[in-house]
Amino acid sequence: MMGRVTISSNCGEDSTYVSNIFIDEYMQDANDAQIKIYLFLLRMMSANLPTSVPALADKFNHTESDVVRSLKYWEKKGLISLEYDASQNLTGIHMEDIVARSKLNYGRRRSDSVARPVLAPVQPEQPKTPMAVVPEKPNYSAAQLKAFKESSGSNILFVAEQYFGRPLNTSEMTTIYYIQDELSFSDDLLDYLMQYCVDNHKKDFRYMEKVAINWNQQGIKTPKQARTEIYKHDSDLITIMKALGMENSPTEKECTFINKWRKELGFSMDIIMEACDRTVMATQKNRLKYCDSILRSWHSEGVNSREDIARLDANFTADLAKKKKTASVSSIDSKLRLGGSSIRSDGTQNRFSQFQQNTYDFVELEKQLLDN
Repeated sequence: MMGRVTISSNCGEDSTYVSNIFIDEYMQDANDAQIKIYLFLLRMMSANLPTSVPALADKFNHTESDVVRSLKYWEKKGLISLEYDASQNLTGIHMEDIVARSKLNYGRRRSDSVARPVLAPVQPEQPKTPMAVVPEKPNYSAAQLKAFKESSGSNILFVAEQYFGRPLNTSEMTTIYYIQDELSFSDDLLDYLMQYCVDNHKKDFRYMEKVAINWNQQGIKTPKQARTEIYKHDSDLITIMKALGMENSPTEKECTFINKWRKELGFSMDIIMEACDRTVMATQKNRLKYCDSILRSWHSEGVNSREDIARLDANFTADLAKKKKTASVSSIDSKLRLGGSSIRSDGTQNRFSQFQQNTYDFVELEKQLLDN
Protein backbone atom coordinates (compact mmCIF):
# COMPACT_ATOMS: atom_id res chain seq x y z
CA MET A 1 0.00 0.00 0.00
CA MET A 2 1.08 3.52 -0.72
CA GLY A 3 1.93 5.66 2.27
CA ARG A 4 1.38 9.35 2.61
CA VAL A 5 2.67 11.50 -0.22
CA THR A 6 4.70 14.60 0.55
CA ILE A 7 3.84 17.58 -1.64
CA SER A 8 6.47 20.20 -2.34
CA SER A 9 6.48 23.29 -4.52
CA ASN A 10 8.82 25.47 -6.55
CA CYS A 11 6.13 28.05 -7.29
CA GLY A 12 7.47 31.51 -7.94
CA GLU A 13 5.70 34.81 -8.41
CA ASP A 14 3.86 33.55 -11.48
CA SER A 15 1.20 31.75 -9.46
CA THR A 16 -2.38 32.26 -8.28
CA TYR A 17 -3.52 32.10 -4.66
CA VAL A 18 -6.55 29.91 -3.96
CA SER A 19 -8.21 30.02 -0.54
CA ASN A 20 -8.24 26.78 1.46
CA ILE A 21 -11.84 27.57 2.40
CA PHE A 22 -12.74 27.42 -1.30
CA ILE A 23 -11.04 24.04 -1.69
CA ASP A 24 -12.46 22.59 1.53
CA GLU A 25 -16.02 23.93 1.52
CA TYR A 26 -17.05 25.24 -1.89
CA MET A 27 -15.30 23.24 -4.59
CA GLN A 28 -16.94 19.91 -3.82
CA ASP A 29 -20.47 21.19 -4.59
CA ALA A 30 -19.58 22.97 -7.84
CA ASN A 31 -19.58 21.44 -11.29
CA ASP A 32 -16.72 21.39 -13.75
CA ALA A 33 -17.68 24.63 -15.55
CA GLN A 34 -18.21 26.55 -12.31
CA ILE A 35 -14.82 25.53 -10.89
CA LYS A 36 -12.99 26.43 -14.11
CA ILE A 37 -14.67 29.83 -14.31
CA TYR A 38 -13.90 30.72 -10.68
CA LEU A 39 -10.26 29.63 -10.84
CA PHE A 40 -9.73 31.54 -14.08
CA LEU A 41 -11.26 34.66 -12.52
CA LEU A 42 -8.76 34.37 -9.66
CA ARG A 43 -5.94 34.03 -12.16
CA MET A 44 -7.07 37.12 -14.11
CA MET A 45 -7.51 39.10 -10.91
CA SER A 46 -4.02 38.24 -9.64
CA ALA A 47 -2.53 39.36 -12.98
CA ASN A 48 -4.78 42.46 -13.08
CA LEU A 49 -6.07 41.44 -16.52
CA PRO A 50 -9.56 42.07 -17.95
CA THR A 51 -11.89 39.41 -19.31
CA SER A 52 -15.44 39.07 -20.63
CA VAL A 53 -18.22 36.53 -20.94
CA PRO A 54 -17.34 35.75 -24.61
CA ALA A 55 -13.66 35.39 -23.67
CA LEU A 56 -14.50 32.95 -20.88
CA ALA A 57 -16.77 30.97 -23.22
CA ASP A 58 -14.01 30.73 -25.84
CA LYS A 59 -11.38 29.81 -23.26
CA PHE A 60 -13.24 26.75 -21.97
CA ASN A 61 -15.35 25.91 -25.02
CA HIS A 62 -18.58 26.66 -23.12
CA THR A 63 -21.60 28.59 -24.29
CA GLU A 64 -21.99 32.14 -23.01
CA SER A 65 -25.12 31.03 -21.18
CA ASP A 66 -23.03 28.41 -19.33
CA VAL A 67 -20.61 31.15 -18.28
CA VAL A 68 -23.40 33.45 -17.07
CA ARG A 69 -24.96 30.63 -15.05
CA SER A 70 -21.59 29.86 -13.45
CA LEU A 71 -21.09 33.52 -12.54
CA LYS A 72 -24.55 33.70 -10.97
CA TYR A 73 -23.84 30.48 -9.07
CA TRP A 74 -20.75 32.00 -7.42
CA GLU A 75 -22.59 35.25 -6.80
CA LYS A 76 -25.31 33.32 -4.97
CA LYS A 77 -22.58 31.64 -2.90
CA GLY A 78 -21.22 35.07 -2.00
CA LEU A 79 -17.81 34.57 -3.62
CA ILE A 80 -18.24 37.24 -6.29
CA SER A 81 -20.34 40.35 -6.94
CA LEU A 82 -21.60 41.11 -10.45
CA GLU A 83 -21.81 44.74 -11.52
CA TYR A 84 -24.36 45.92 -14.11
CA ASP A 85 -25.09 49.13 -16.00
CA ALA A 86 -28.52 50.79 -16.20
CA SER A 87 -29.56 48.36 -18.95
CA GLN A 88 -28.55 45.36 -16.84
CA ASN A 89 -25.55 44.51 -19.02
CA LEU A 90 -22.70 42.92 -17.08
CA THR A 91 -19.88 45.47 -16.67
CA GLY A 92 -17.77 44.14 -13.80
CA ILE A 93 -16.94 41.11 -11.66
CA HIS A 94 -15.77 41.73 -8.10
CA MET A 95 -14.01 38.94 -6.18
CA GLU A 96 -15.20 38.81 -2.57
CA ASP A 97 -13.37 37.57 0.52
CA ILE A 98 -14.26 33.94 1.22
CA VAL A 99 -15.83 33.27 4.59
CA ALA A 100 -16.07 29.81 6.18
CA ARG A 101 -19.63 28.52 6.28
CA SER A 102 -19.43 28.14 10.05
CA LYS A 103 -19.04 31.88 10.32
CA LEU A 104 -21.92 32.51 7.93
CA ASN A 105 -24.23 30.81 10.41
CA TYR A 106 -23.71 33.76 12.75
CA GLY A 107 -23.72 36.41 10.06
CA ARG A 108 -20.70 38.05 8.52
CA ARG A 109 -18.85 40.31 10.94
CA ARG A 110 -16.96 43.43 9.85
CA SER A 111 -13.66 41.68 10.56
CA ASP A 112 -14.51 38.83 8.21
CA SER A 113 -14.37 40.87 5.02
CA VAL A 114 -13.45 44.22 3.57
CA ALA A 115 -16.23 46.48 2.37
CA ARG A 116 -16.21 46.57 -1.42
CA PRO A 117 -18.19 48.95 -3.64
CA VAL A 118 -20.60 47.61 -6.23
CA LEU A 119 -21.36 49.95 -9.15
CA ALA A 120 -24.98 48.95 -9.50
CA PRO A 121 -27.27 46.82 -7.36
CA VAL A 122 -27.85 43.33 -8.61
CA GLN A 123 -31.51 42.93 -9.42
CA PRO A 124 -33.15 39.87 -7.88
CA GLU A 125 -33.78 37.15 -10.41
CA GLN A 126 -37.37 36.78 -11.53
CA PRO A 127 -38.93 33.34 -11.14
CA LYS A 128 -38.28 31.31 -14.26
CA THR A 129 -40.17 28.52 -15.87
CA PRO A 130 -38.42 25.29 -14.91
CA MET A 131 -36.10 24.11 -17.67
CA ALA A 132 -36.99 20.98 -19.54
CA VAL A 133 -35.15 17.82 -18.57
CA VAL A 134 -32.38 17.21 -21.08
CA PRO A 135 -32.86 13.88 -22.88
CA GLU A 136 -29.89 11.57 -22.57
CA LYS A 137 -27.89 10.87 -25.69
CA PRO A 138 -28.72 7.32 -26.85
CA ASN A 139 -26.15 4.83 -28.09
CA TYR A 140 -27.53 4.55 -31.60
CA SER A 141 -26.84 1.28 -33.36
CA ALA A 142 -25.23 1.08 -36.79
CA ALA A 143 -28.61 0.09 -38.23
CA GLN A 144 -30.29 3.17 -36.71
CA LEU A 145 -27.60 5.50 -38.06
CA LYS A 146 -27.85 3.90 -41.48
CA ALA A 147 -31.63 4.32 -41.51
CA PHE A 148 -31.26 7.97 -40.42
CA LYS A 149 -28.67 8.62 -43.12
CA GLU A 150 -30.85 7.08 -45.83
CA SER A 151 -34.12 8.75 -44.82
CA SER A 152 -34.87 11.92 -42.86
CA GLY A 153 -31.22 12.71 -42.10
CA SER A 154 -29.89 12.59 -45.65
CA ASN A 155 -30.47 16.28 -46.41
CA ILE A 156 -29.25 17.66 -43.08
CA LEU A 157 -26.14 15.45 -43.12
CA PHE A 158 -25.34 16.76 -46.60
CA VAL A 159 -25.76 20.35 -45.32
CA ALA A 160 -23.48 19.57 -42.37
CA GLU A 161 -20.74 18.26 -44.67
CA GLN A 162 -20.94 21.49 -46.67
CA TYR A 163 -20.63 23.64 -43.53
CA PHE A 164 -17.74 21.67 -42.05
CA GLY A 165 -16.04 20.98 -45.37
CA ARG A 166 -15.52 17.24 -44.90
CA PRO A 167 -17.35 13.92 -44.55
CA LEU A 168 -18.75 13.31 -41.06
CA ASN A 169 -17.59 10.46 -38.87
CA THR A 170 -19.92 8.20 -36.90
CA SER A 171 -19.67 10.24 -33.69
CA GLU A 172 -20.59 13.45 -35.53
CA MET A 173 -23.54 11.83 -37.30
CA THR A 174 -24.69 10.54 -33.89
CA THR A 175 -24.62 14.10 -32.52
CA ILE A 176 -26.74 15.42 -35.38
CA TYR A 177 -29.17 12.50 -35.02
CA TYR A 178 -29.45 13.20 -31.28
CA ILE A 179 -30.09 16.92 -31.79
CA GLN A 180 -32.78 16.27 -34.36
CA ASP A 181 -34.35 13.20 -32.75
CA GLU A 182 -34.13 13.76 -28.99
CA LEU A 183 -33.90 17.58 -28.82
CA SER A 184 -36.58 17.93 -31.53
CA PHE A 185 -34.70 20.43 -33.71
CA SER A 186 -36.30 21.20 -37.06
CA ASP A 187 -34.08 21.16 -40.15
CA ASP A 188 -34.15 24.99 -40.23
CA LEU A 189 -33.06 25.31 -36.60
CA LEU A 190 -30.36 22.65 -36.98
CA ASP A 191 -29.13 24.40 -40.14
CA TYR A 192 -28.93 27.72 -38.25
CA LEU A 193 -27.14 26.02 -35.33
CA MET A 194 -24.41 24.70 -37.64
CA GLN A 195 -24.12 28.05 -39.39
CA TYR A 196 -23.77 29.81 -36.02
CA CYS A 197 -21.01 27.44 -34.87
CA VAL A 198 -19.05 27.66 -38.13
CA ASP A 199 -19.37 31.47 -38.30
CA ASN A 200 -17.89 31.63 -34.80
CA HIS A 201 -15.06 29.22 -35.72
CA LYS A 202 -16.47 26.50 -33.45
CA LYS A 203 -16.25 23.29 -35.46
CA ASP A 204 -16.13 21.04 -32.42
CA PHE A 205 -19.31 18.93 -32.36
CA ARG A 206 -19.19 18.82 -28.57
CA TYR A 207 -19.58 22.58 -28.54
CA MET A 208 -22.46 22.38 -31.01
CA GLU A 209 -24.16 19.80 -28.78
CA LYS A 210 -23.81 22.09 -25.75
CA VAL A 211 -25.40 24.97 -27.64
CA ALA A 212 -28.22 22.71 -28.84
CA ILE A 213 -28.93 21.54 -25.27
CA ASN A 214 -28.91 25.15 -24.06
CA TRP A 215 -31.40 26.19 -26.74
CA ASN A 216 -33.57 23.19 -25.89
CA GLN A 217 -33.64 24.24 -22.24
CA GLN A 218 -34.51 27.81 -23.25
CA GLY A 219 -37.47 26.51 -25.24
CA ILE A 220 -36.03 27.75 -28.54
CA LYS A 221 -37.84 26.27 -31.54
CA THR A 222 -37.07 28.59 -34.48
CA PRO A 223 -33.98 30.32 -35.95
CA LYS A 224 -35.53 33.70 -35.07
CA GLN A 225 -35.76 32.74 -31.38
CA ALA A 226 -32.17 31.47 -31.52
CA ARG A 227 -30.94 34.75 -33.00
CA THR A 228 -32.71 36.71 -30.27
CA GLU A 229 -30.97 34.62 -27.60
CA ILE A 230 -27.57 35.03 -29.28
CA TYR A 231 -27.94 38.81 -29.58
CA LYS A 232 -28.47 39.10 -25.82
CA HIS A 233 -24.93 37.85 -25.24
CA ASP A 234 -23.17 39.50 -28.21
CA SER A 235 -20.89 41.98 -26.44
CA ASP A 236 -19.66 43.61 -29.67
CA LEU A 237 -23.21 44.18 -30.87
CA ILE A 238 -24.20 45.74 -27.55
CA THR A 239 -21.07 47.94 -27.64
CA ILE A 240 -21.96 49.21 -31.14
CA MET A 241 -25.55 49.93 -30.09
CA LYS A 242 -24.34 51.95 -27.10
CA ALA A 243 -21.82 53.84 -29.25
CA LEU A 244 -24.73 54.98 -31.43
CA GLY A 245 -26.65 56.09 -28.33
CA MET A 246 -29.13 53.22 -28.58
CA GLU A 247 -29.85 51.71 -25.16
CA ASN A 248 -32.66 49.39 -26.25
CA SER A 249 -32.29 45.66 -26.77
CA PRO A 250 -31.31 45.17 -30.43
CA THR A 251 -34.12 44.34 -32.82
CA GLU A 252 -33.84 41.83 -35.65
CA LYS A 253 -33.44 44.64 -38.22
CA GLU A 254 -30.78 46.43 -36.17
CA CYS A 255 -28.81 43.22 -35.73
CA THR A 256 -29.02 42.54 -39.46
CA PHE A 257 -27.47 45.95 -40.17
CA ILE A 258 -24.63 45.47 -37.71
CA ASN A 259 -23.90 41.88 -38.75
CA LYS A 260 -23.52 43.06 -42.35
CA TRP A 261 -20.82 45.51 -41.23
CA ARG A 262 -18.92 42.72 -39.46
CA LYS A 263 -19.44 39.86 -41.90
CA GLU A 264 -20.47 41.10 -45.35
CA LEU A 265 -18.27 44.21 -45.33
CA GLY A 266 -15.65 42.57 -43.10
CA PHE A 267 -14.91 45.59 -40.90
CA SER A 268 -13.14 45.30 -37.55
CA MET A 269 -14.63 46.78 -34.39
CA ASP A 270 -12.05 49.57 -34.56
CA ILE A 271 -13.34 50.77 -37.94
CA ILE A 272 -17.00 50.36 -36.94
CA MET A 273 -16.48 52.38 -33.76
CA GLU A 274 -14.87 55.18 -35.78
CA ALA A 275 -17.94 55.27 -38.02
CA CYS A 276 -20.17 55.32 -34.93
CA ASP A 277 -18.26 58.29 -33.48
CA ARG A 278 -18.67 60.24 -36.72
CA THR A 279 -22.35 59.36 -36.88
CA VAL A 280 -23.05 60.62 -33.36
CA MET A 281 -21.28 63.91 -34.14
CA ALA A 282 -23.25 64.36 -37.37
CA THR A 283 -26.87 63.48 -36.61
CA GLN A 284 -29.42 62.72 -33.91
CA LYS A 285 -31.79 60.77 -36.17
CA ASN A 286 -31.56 57.58 -38.24
CA ARG A 287 -28.09 56.91 -36.89
CA LEU A 288 -28.06 53.28 -37.93
CA LYS A 289 -28.67 54.14 -41.60
CA TYR A 290 -26.24 57.06 -41.46
CA CYS A 291 -23.52 54.84 -40.03
CA ASP A 292 -24.34 52.21 -42.66
CA SER A 293 -23.82 54.78 -45.44
CA ILE A 294 -20.40 55.73 -44.00
CA LEU A 295 -19.23 52.12 -43.80
CA ARG A 296 -20.50 51.23 -47.27
CA SER A 297 -18.69 54.28 -48.67
CA TRP A 298 -15.48 53.20 -46.92
CA HIS A 299 -15.93 49.66 -48.23
CA SER A 300 -16.21 50.94 -51.81
CA GLU A 301 -12.97 52.90 -51.24
CA GLY A 302 -11.16 49.80 -49.97
CA VAL A 303 -10.78 50.95 -46.35
CA ASN A 304 -9.15 48.37 -44.06
CA SER A 305 -7.50 50.52 -41.39
CA ARG A 306 -7.53 53.92 -39.72
CA GLU A 307 -4.65 54.91 -42.01
CA ASP A 308 -6.95 54.35 -44.99
CA ILE A 309 -9.59 56.57 -43.35
CA ALA A 310 -6.98 59.30 -42.76
CA ARG A 311 -6.00 59.11 -46.44
CA LEU A 312 -9.62 59.54 -47.53
CA ASP A 313 -10.04 62.47 -45.15
CA ALA A 314 -6.94 64.17 -46.57
CA ASN A 315 -8.12 63.65 -50.15
CA PHE A 316 -11.56 65.00 -49.29
CA THR A 317 -10.08 68.11 -47.68
CA ALA A 318 -7.83 68.75 -50.70
CA ASP A 319 -10.74 68.31 -53.16
CA LEU A 320 -12.92 70.64 -51.11
CA ALA A 321 -10.24 73.34 -51.09
CA LYS A 322 -9.81 72.97 -54.87
CA LYS A 323 -13.55 73.31 -55.46
CA LYS A 324 -13.70 76.44 -53.31
CA LYS A 325 -10.84 77.98 -55.28
CA THR A 326 -12.52 77.15 -58.61
CA ALA A 327 -15.81 78.62 -57.41
CA SER A 328 -14.01 81.81 -56.31
CA VAL A 329 -12.33 82.28 -59.73
CA SER A 330 -15.65 81.73 -61.54
CA SER A 331 -17.28 84.36 -59.36
CA ILE A 332 -14.56 86.91 -60.25
CA ASP A 333 -14.97 86.15 -64.00
CA SER A 334 -18.70 86.72 -63.76
CA LYS A 335 -18.31 90.05 -61.99
CA LEU A 336 -15.71 91.26 -64.52
CA ARG A 337 -17.98 90.37 -67.49
CA LEU A 338 -20.88 92.23 -65.95
CA GLY A 339 -18.63 95.24 -65.48
CA GLY A 340 -17.78 95.34 -69.22
CA SER A 341 -14.09 94.75 -68.77
CA SER A 342 -12.13 93.49 -71.78
CA ILE A 343 -9.59 91.73 -69.60
CA ARG A 344 -10.33 88.35 -67.95
CA SER A 345 -9.13 87.40 -64.49
CA ASP A 346 -6.49 85.18 -66.08
CA GLY A 347 -5.01 88.12 -68.02
CA THR A 348 -6.39 87.26 -71.51
CA GLN A 349 -8.40 89.73 -73.59
CA ASN A 350 -12.14 89.32 -74.03
CA ARG A 351 -12.61 88.51 -77.74
CA PHE A 352 -15.77 90.62 -77.97
CA SER A 353 -13.81 93.72 -76.96
CA GLN A 354 -11.75 93.52 -80.21
CA PHE A 355 -14.64 95.06 -82.20
CA GLN A 356 -15.36 98.81 -82.19
CA GLN A 357 -18.63 99.32 -80.40
CA ASN A 358 -21.15 101.67 -82.15
CA THR A 359 -22.49 104.72 -80.35
CA TYR A 360 -25.93 106.11 -81.16
CA ASP A 361 -27.62 109.45 -80.40
CA PHE A 362 -31.13 108.19 -79.75
CA VAL A 363 -32.56 111.75 -79.41
CA GLU A 364 -31.29 112.72 -82.89
CA LEU A 365 -32.65 109.49 -84.41
CA GLU A 366 -36.10 110.14 -82.95
CA LYS A 367 -36.11 113.72 -84.39
CA GLN A 368 -35.26 112.43 -87.87
CA LEU A 369 -38.08 109.91 -87.78
CA LEU A 370 -40.61 112.59 -86.81
CA ASP A 371 -39.48 114.93 -89.60
CA ASN A 372 -40.03 112.21 -92.17
